[in-house]
Amino acid sequence: MQTATSPDAPQGVRQVEIGPERDGQRIDNALMTILKGVPKSMIYRLLRTGQVRVNGKRAKPDTRLTLGDMLRIPPVRVAERPAEKGASEGAIGAVTEAIIFEDKHFLVIDKPSGMASHGGSGVSHGAIELLRQARPKEHLELVHRLDRDTSGVLVFARTRAGLVGLQAAIRAGEVTKQYLCLMVGHPSKARFDVNAPLQKSILQGGERMVKVSDGGKPSLTFFREMEQYPGARLMQATLGTGRTHQIRVHAAHVGHPLAGDTKYGDRDANKRFKDKGLNRLFLHASNMSFELDGRSYGFSAPLPDELKTFLDTLASRGSPRRPRSSSRPDPKGRPFKGKSAR
Repeated sequence: MQTATSPDAPQGVRQVEIGPERDGQRIDNALMTILKGVPKSMIYRLLRTGQVRVNGKRAKPDTRLTLGDMLRIPPVRVAERPAEKGASEGAIGAVTEAIIFEDKHFLVIDKPSGMASHGGSGVSHGAIELLRQARPKEHLELVHRLDRDTSGVLVFARTRAGLVGLQAAIRAGEVTKQYLCLMVGHPSKARFDVNAPLQKSILQGGERMVKVSDGGKPSLTFFREMEQYPGARLMQATLGTGRTHQIRVHAAHVGHPLAGDTKYGDRDANKRFKDKGLNRLFLHASNMSFELDGRSYGFSAPLPDELKTFLDTLASRGSPRRPRSSSRPDPKGRPFKGKSAR
């Protein structure tokens, strides 16, 4: 059982000076991070009853913290839980080796397929937990997510300004995200858009599924053919919106699901491709670009070796052909001409 002790207790009161990583953050969100394991209901009760104070004054849940503020946190007793087992050195080493960029605001990795973005749902350690173990003195926050089976560019924030700024740019549609994916079959056009609303649902076993539904959220994906292979097409997918499983569901919706997709894909096609060496979802976050505070950022991750090898196997039945109207992905991560990714 978790209970809050008296606010007048002389032991356990914490005075926390707000650093740059929490500058501008709502106090309720800050407390959920600082008081890990404490129920939300208790955090809001502490705020409602005035036990949490900023610079000596009572704070509301939507109070924004400012650099240098003194945050008073009352004693909170939490039932002890068994110590969580740390990740293996191999797992920590894998995420460290995957780092492709870092500066004051951001740290970026080329996430391997099979590594979750964060822990949960049976996963003890995702990329964010592994990085925090690798760099215990740093403040790191996950800015966005990639599905566990998807590889490629994944961005973490090292400062509050970086986190808030990039997430605001994502919400405003000012971030370009491009993926490479292998579609089963032969789409009739080299370039086409899929504008179909998506709706999330949770199945009885807790599995998350997404479907095209008139009651869903507006969702837009721009597809562009890059190379042709026997029985498949290598496509570049540029996101117009960023819904859960968007590319996978939109691809299946137009009758050309992604190779290796066990959730929304074609079982027979997946078996044929597995026999040729494809043991994962063929979806890779290849490029991400945006501007923040007058600086342009552009991150790119090459197609993983296992996917290149699989394409070589497919190509052995005939040389891959690049359509006349297409070209290789823009190295600067810009969406293709004539279409907006916003």
